[in-house]
Amino acid sequence: MTISKVAVIGSGVMGSGIAAQIANAGVSVVLLDIKPADGRELARGAIDRLLKTDPAPFMHPDATRLITPGNLEDDIGLLSECDWIIEVVLEDLKVKHATYEKIIKNRKPGSIVSSNTSTIPLHTLVEPFGEDFARDFLITHFFNPPRYMRLLELVVGKKTRPEAIKTISDFCDVRLGKGVVPCHDTPGFIANRIGVFWLQTALNVALEDNVPVALADAVMGKPVGIPKTGVFGLLDLIGIDLMPHLADSMLATLPQNDWYRSIYIDHPAIRAMIAAGYTGRKGKGGFYRLDRTGGKKEKQVLDLSLPFSETAYRPEGKVSSAAVDAGKKGLRAVLESPDMGGIYARKVLMHTLAYAASLIPDISDRIADVDEAMRLGYNWKMGPFEMIDALGPAWFADALRAGSIPVPPLVERVGSGTFYKTGNGQQTFFGVDGAYHPLTRPDGVLLLSDLKRAGKPLMKNPSASVWDIGDGVLCFEHTGKMNTFDDSVFEMLNKTIQTIGDGKGTYKALVIYNEGAAFSAGANLGVALFSINIALWPQVEEFIAGGQRTFKALKFAPFPVVAAPSGLALGGGCEILLHADHIQAHAETYCGLVEVGVGLIPGWGGCKEMILRYRAREKSAHKKMWFSPDNDPMTAVRAAFETIGTARVAKSAADARDVGYLRESDGVTMNRDRLLFDAKKKAIDLARNYAPPVPEKDIRLPGPSGKMALDMAVADLRKSGKATPHDVVVSSHLATVLTGGAQGDWAAPMSEDDLLTLERAEFMKLLREPGSLARIEHMLDTGKPLRN
Repeated sequence: MTISKVAVIGSGVMGSGIAAQIANAGVSVVLLDIKPADGRELARGAIDRLLKTDPAPFMHPDATRLITPGNLEDDIGLLSECDWIIEVVLEDLKVKHATYEKIIKNRKPGSIVSSNTSTIPLHTLVEPFGEDFARDFLITHFFNPPRYMRLLELVVGKKTRPEAIKTISDFCDVRLGKGVVPCHDTPGFIANRIGVFWLQTALNVALEDNVPVALADAVMGKPVGIPKTGVFGLLDLIGIDLMPHLADSMLATLPQNDWYRSIYIDHPAIRAMIAAGYTGRKGKGGFYRLDRTGGKKEKQVLDLSLPFSETAYRPEGKVSSAAVDAGKKGLRAVLESPDMGGIYARKVLMHTLAYAASLIPDISDRIADVDEAMRLGYNWKMGPFEMIDALGPAWFADALRAGSIPVPPLVERVGSGTFYKTGNGQQTFFGVDGAYHPLTRPDGVLLLSDLKRAGKPLMKNPSASVWDIGDGVLCFEHTGKMNTFDDSVFEMLNKTIQTIGDGKGTYKALVIYNEGAAFSAGANLGVALFSINIALWPQVEEFIAGGQRTFKALKFAPFPVVAAPSGLALGGGCEILLHADHIQAHAETYCGLVEVGVGLIPGWGGCKEMILRYRAREKSAHKKMWFSPDNDPMTAVRAAFETIGTARVAKSAADARDVGYLRESDGVTMNRDRLLFDAKKKAIDLARNYAPPVPEKDIRLPGPSGKMALDMAVADLRKSGKATPHDVVVSSHLATVLTGGAQGDWAAPMSEDDLLTLERAEFMKLLREPGSLARIEHMLDTGKPLRN
């Protein structure tokens, strides 16, 4: 069965967000809600709100065209056109049953129906409606916000037909980009069952032991592999007023002997915060707030040792903790740290991990699914059983006994072993039957992390590795901090090019890819600034020239190069994309030429490539017209000047295509885990009868007159206060490159090499500007651009 049209019933935050993600996938969706007595169009209003929401639910505003809004009275007939109907109405059984009655009357035979519930058992949902409905019904639990949270928990009934399960699993995986985790039909399923327990435990311990909020978040964040929001930052983000609702839901449905019942406390301080409007970021503040008195913004943190009041906030200050520092040595080092932070982390995680282990096989038969749910649903770096392995299961069991915490049977059973093992390149996990089972990937999933368990890289140095990913394809992987570029990266890229050779031997194609949070943040500014401060100008210029040579070699290599970015691809990280034959981008790729933010311009061919991209786009747009867009050499120049000069960062792969960083021919992969497979497949396809591109030698640019026009535009921005003094300086150098400098003339063609030489010369001039050095230093010190 193919899903070509979807209906979402319920246009609240979750329902509209789910509809947006389906539209992001290029699939038509009907969004329906009730018809209020006042005649308001709830679904239409929801779409309008989505366009104003930050972070954006839509990957591109055009996706809204795929959503048809309506109501459950006038437009209910649209359900007959839909292959999948998702119910996202109130968590009230009567409301859901009334909605299903309408669905049954209007849906087409064989269409699949699912609920987004996480509190009502599946058998209760389908009980009144007969076997036909039960066969087509399941639960698809999305996490909020649906665009950004990868987890989808899938719950099926005893009667759910296998074809429906496979159809929804495949669609959510491939088209929506979700990590689909099968769950048992138990309260909270997997992620929220564990996550709510963790949050409640963390809150309890902090209040009981008077642990400062900032310290609790500092230690319950990066040191233990949890996002930097920690506990209290996360509560502020999701809304403190959500906690009582989650607690009520859990207490109403959990077994009487569940651990959560014994640790739940209805803290008066939380009730007081909610009553006063301190519900987190959406309210007046929460455990953190921004104080704007005196005309300045000051981040303040709530003092938990005091009764809640608006005067109980203190300046955040800097956290100093041995436990935080111990995070560099591993999880056990954090929990063994004797300071307040270490004691806090130990209490919280020992109880949380023990609780998670006690839930097997109730919530899932597979520990691997539990770990996957926590990684994707709460963004933990490691799932509970991976954490226990990092601590050592035997050590963990001893620590539980020492703390008078019951040791779960599964932990007793694994004994001195581990929950995961790797043998002969195959990772296995410990099963409830006491045996180890292979951890298999779905078809179409290829991960470097799996290849690393199976073998060693073909080549490596301190900043990069090269992997043989099979079928004659090599994979180049950045391995440095933020995957930045340095001399070692260029050295390994050139060595890789030499290894592949003419593409007709052992290797025939190259994929550039890594599994870091950032594809690449560009040049290593710290190394560059060190060289500048000791006046190693020849070495700095050679670094720039070396990058130009390397990217040029990639572009004109006798074999195809496919770049596969995900996450940040900024500065040089964007420039390497521009030199690839094909970009296979993850949908959540955020790329841009941002060099002006540090007082520079793209120096590795970015200026040249954007001119060529915009020129090609104009030619394509006008190919059927009698005139040539080349008659106006400023068209591409203006576009490149605006994109580079404003450091425009695309907020998705779809946006990147709009900006021009991606071409129409480039591909987009929705599921991050499928990116390398898709890139490799494209590389193999390109390798058949591959012919490298021919260097451009007829680039017409306007020269000094064009630069004057751009300079005048920037001068106007300066007068209106929209550009700073150093913006004017940087823009002038950028304009020189994009207009061809003194050599630029409509009648005088330039080559790609000419533009690279000009680009490098202007880049080096900017490096000697005090304003640019100030911007670089400020970025390294604060992580934020300096407006000087």
